[in-house]
Amino acid sequence: MADIIVYTKNLCSFCSAAKQLLKSKNYQYREVNMEGDQALMMDIMRKSGQRTVPQIFVGDVSVGGYRELTAAMASGDFANLVANN
Repeated sequence: MADIIVYTKNLCSFCSAAKQLLKSKNYQYREVNMEGDQALMMDIMRKSGQRTVPQIFVGDVSVGGYRELTAAMASGDFANLVANN
């Protein structure tokens, strides 16, 4: 199974919702809190093309944020991405 990484910041309701959704579907993930780490935030922004959190990656593939995660789960794309990475 692919490595799922959720990049977060403190006090982020969308971050909490994304983590809860992943847990509810029995996906194991690693959380990386970017609070105060400007260099990491810039690196993730370059990789994902987005400035918001959470940023969810499956391996090296950017899923996007919470809304993109819910859409990918609903369509089955997330399960396929996890299975094939």
